Amino acid sequence: MDSILYDSIFKRKSFHLFRNIGNEKISKEELNDLLSYIDKLKPLVDNVKYKIIVQKDTSFVRGGEYSILFYSEKKDNYLQNIGYIGEQLDLYLVSKNIGTLWFGIGRPKENKIDGLDYVIMIQIAKVDSPNKFRKDMYKSKRKSIEEIWNGEKYLEIANIVRFAPSACNTQPWKVIEKDNDLEVYRYRKKGKRGIMPKNLVIYYNQIDIGIFLCFLELCFEHNRIDYTRELFVEKNSELENNLAAIYKIKNTNN
Repeated sequence: MDSILYDSIFKRKSFHLFRNIGNEKISKEELNDLLSYIDKLKPLVDNVKYKIIVQKDTSFVRGGEYSILFYSEKKDNYLQNIGYIGEQLDLYLVSKNIGTLWFGIGRPKENKIDGLDYVIMIQIAKVDSPNKFRKDMYKSKRKSIEEIWNGEKYLEIANIVRFAPSACNTQPWKVIEKDNDLEVYRYRKKGKRGIMPKNLVIYYNQIDIGIFLCFLELCFEHNRIDYTRELFVEKNSELENNLAAIYKIKNTNN
């Protein structure tokens, strides 16, 4: 993945309302650059067809100039795939001083395009100063390392990936170190769902896991950690722990 994405981890924040961001607009050149970058995104799942559309007209607009709409065929791990590619786009836009918001309640004009179903959108707007992004990521409200990570080898990475964005800040992940493996689980504590409707928790949290895997792999690549990844399909999404991926660490070159 693009090396500039790692640096954007520390800068990004969710613009829940695009206020006080100045009067600059996304230029035609920036829009064309965005469209070109979409073609370079690295998917999590190669055999899932998806489509990304950038448009202005959507419902529930929070002040964003454009909405990036994600459509996908419904196959194994398609939601994780959208989270994974969407977060690459999110971080890339942040590197260009374009503010972003994963916007689950937004609705497009068309729920189906080219046989693909609408999944989620990211709203975006130009921000007139990098100072209006996050200044200190570590002041953000997140679970502690101990709550999401079981192991001692990769705590520096754990202290970064725990800041991945998630729906309603549910942070539905848990990592267990086993020898040279990292097991990543989608974790859902029963009875805990924040303000999300119960029927949407699993849906959005599967997207969140894709976002988390993007963060994790960016940290591996930044630290020159060689790895292989095996993805798993959830057999019973109602379980408290669902295995999402196993990373086999081949070597470290720190």
